[in-house]
Amino acid sequence: MPRRAREFPEEGEFVIATVKNIHPYGAFLTLDEYPGKEGFMHISEVASTWVKNIRDYLKEGQKVVAKVIRVDPRKGHIDLSLKRVTQQQRKAKIQEFKRAQKAENLLKMAAEKIGKDFEDAWREVWVPLEEEYGEVYAAFEDAAQNGIEVLKDLVPEEWLPVLEEIIKSYVEIPTVTIDAEFEITVPKPNGIEIIKEALIRARDRANKEKDIEVKFTYQGAPRYRIDITAPDYYKAEEVLEDIAEEILRVIKKAGGEATLIRKEKRIKKIKRRGK
Repeated sequence: MPRRAREFPEEGEFVIATVKNIHPYGAFLTLDEYPGKEGFMHISEVASTWVKNIRDYLKEGQKVVAKVIRVDPRKGHIDLSLKRVTQQQRKAKIQEFKRAQKAENLLKMAAEKIGKDFEDAWREVWVPLEEEYGEVYAAFEDAAQNGIEVLKDLVPEEWLPVLEEIIKSYVEIPTVTIDAEFEITVPKPNGIEIIKEALIRARDRANKEKDIEVKFTYQGAPRYRIDITAPDYYKAEEVLEDIAEEILRVIKKAGGEATLIRKEKRIKKIKRRGK
């Protein structure tokens, strides 16, 4: 079970909690990411409507996403709320928790390969990476995208080779894909060949860059669709601007016209293996 480096959660934080016992006035829940810590949820924080019977909303053993509304480390008190968690926040927290589970499993693999137990791995790798990145899987994504060197000053040297091997094999890197269309016309007998040459030159030029993928699709004259996949939105936008500039230059030189039509961005994930 993934656990946080901090001893106590922070106010406003969303946590995974398991209902331990229920009383008429509220419930006590264990915090899955904070071993040994419990929180209390008053009946007034269970739902936005009046709650007659708390057991209509909570069951012993049930896992929920709760919001931390008060923390008193001196007394060890943690107050939780269920009604202050939106559906979007709940989904985001579950996704974050799943990423932590993936990171934990990968770190266990690394620990086994170098003959250490997970407590050593948690202390030497998990804690410093969480403190630096906020979550360990984000650190693994950074290493997958930019090289294991980004972790060099954060974890002991002996961990780097095995982490590099595991990250290359298993870590998924989030990428951004943006869509756009070009309206291109070249009023010449060989206009189609000129357009095709401009698109190929622009595509090949962009695809030479690391972690960039560009595809053109013919949509029917005079429209051509472009899909650009990049590590982040800003890089995708930069590539699109470069491509547009190259296409416009070539087409204008040939006596034609080209117009860029913007579309929406979308997020996807790709898995890189053995790079």
